[in-house]
Amino acid sequence: MTLKSILVTGTAAIALLPGQAFAAEISSEQATALLERLNQLEQEVVNLRAQLSNVETVQQKQTEQVAAVEKVAQKKEKTSIKFKGAPEIKTDDGWSFKPRGRILYDFNNLSSVPSTITIPGEGFSNEARRVRLGVQGKIPGGFGYKLEADLLDGVEITDAYLDYKSGGLTITVGQHNNFQSLEEISSSNDTSFIERSAFTDAFGFERKVGISAQYKAGDVLLQGGVFTDNIDDLSAGNDSIGLDGRVVFAPKLGDAQLHLGGSVHWMDLGDTIGSVRYRQRPLIHSVSTRFINTGNIDAEEQLTYGLEGAVIAGRFHAAAETHWAKVSRSGLANPTFFGGSIEAGLFLTDDKREYKGGVFKGVKVKNPVGSGGSGAWQVNVRYDRLDLTDAGIIGGTQDGYMASLIWTPINHVRFLLNYGNLSYGNALGIVAGAPEDFSVDVIGARAQISF
Repeated sequence: MTLKSILVTGTAAIALLPGQAFAAEISSEQATALLERLNQLEQEVVNLRAQLSNVETVQQKQTEQVAAVEKVAQKKEKTSIKFKGAPEIKTDDGWSFKPRGRILYDFNNLSSVPSTITIPGEGFSNEARRVRLGVQGKIPGGFGYKLEADLLDGVEITDAYLDYKSGGLTITVGQHNNFQSLEEISSSNDTSFIERSAFTDAFGFERKVGISAQYKAGDVLLQGGVFTDNIDDLSAGNDSIGLDGRVVFAPKLGDAQLHLGGSVHWMDLGDTIGSVRYRQRPLIHSVSTRFINTGNIDAEEQLTYGLEGAVIAGRFHAAAETHWAKVSRSGLANPTFFGGSIEAGLFLTDDKREYKGGVFKGVKVKNPVGSGGSGAWQVNVRYDRLDLTDAGIIGGTQDGYMASLIWTPINHVRFLLNYGNLSYGNALGIVAGAPEDFSVDVIGARAQISF
């Protein structure tokens, strides 16, 4: 019986009593019955209150369960996945994770080699230039990480580091680039030719293990660090150590992006490394022959330094670099070798070369294939100089005249076609049968995907 029905029943019972009944005396039996009835009504009220309390408890639990489900749902909504060539997972509390990698296939042809030279690789050759996989991400508190390895010829670590960022400051520990030059530290995914300028390989630029700091304030970027050697060369008591620094000034001049910079790199070779060697392939990597080569030079230290400049103005870009490598020898003259390049490029479509953080970045295709567009088309020309002759060391000279055509149908996919005429001087006997002066022609093509 509900509280409402009890009250209605009691009211009706009282109403049915004659008016005089209230004035008349009641018998003990009637009083007892009335008292029992009141006790019964009181118990029913107590029971009803207990039932209402149970209902409220159940409703409270249901409300708490709904709130818990909503909280879980809200927590899940804080995790986002975006596709940037590969899925990137981010959480609002500062975690992120993204797989990364690249596949670069090259097809090359070397011709016009003097008949007195017999080398393997003349004619057509091809190779998987790079096959890399890795991961990168962020950790709460301003920390981040990157691990990437090349899977050709076993597993070769390229990047493996932990960094910390706060405002314009970045501190990095592990294997990473030591700020060699604009051409070198711009990704191979974004270069304007299949191979970088000749001096970058000839002077032994490579990632090394160390600790570095980078600070950006407005248009100025300062980079410096202490490094040992490449992670694959740290065994067998390698105690080499070096200091590296780079300064970049990158202002905007109207809509044009300017880049002016310089870098310096000093390395004490230590007790186990007693020599250096500078040499370079003829623009294509699938040919192992070096027509320009100093051979091994006894050395204690090496110092390299260079200047760099670039401009991006709409669809046009230009870049130029010079670099010198000085070798310190005991009791002998110290040779200084030179390398440099100058290039210009123009997009035939309404696209441009990207730039960020002191390096070139890949094009962001405005009209990609698959969306009614033709992709981004770019042409480039370059003059490349490498001089490995000085202080009694005759490693030859190389002058390269090059052109390239690049098609980027969509972001992360590129096709490149290169031509180069390489002219050699002071080259007598560097390769068996080589004359003093000669030239070769190279054609290279690349298909690549990166993410």
